[in-house]
Amino acid sequence: MTPELTYRLCLTLSAVLFAVGVAGVLIRRNAIVIFMCIELMLNAANLAFVTFSRHLGVLNGQAVVFFVMAVAAAEVAVGLAIIVTVFRTRASVNVDELKLLRR
Repeated sequence: MTPELTYRLCLTLSAVLFAVGVAGVLIRRNAIVIFMCIELMLNAANLAFVTFSRHLGVLNGQAVVFFVMAVAAAEVAVGLAIIVTVFRTRASVNVDELKLLRR
């Protein structure tokens, strides 16, 4: 397989993963599933960064991926804590019911 075909396949996979993540965020009502779809979109962006970095022969994209993964880890910690707290108070993680939390 030629390198150009490999890059195209990786970018196509990245686009498909990102599209699945967007569809999941727009369609699903469960906060945990929405959270997982956001993580899927971040990983799709990471795959695109690494693909472009490798194609161009520079390490800038891989450095950006390192920082995106660090931010994603912090997001997971804070996001799951919020979801668990809401579940304890409301006994549901349905985002339609979370609209009731507004004052």
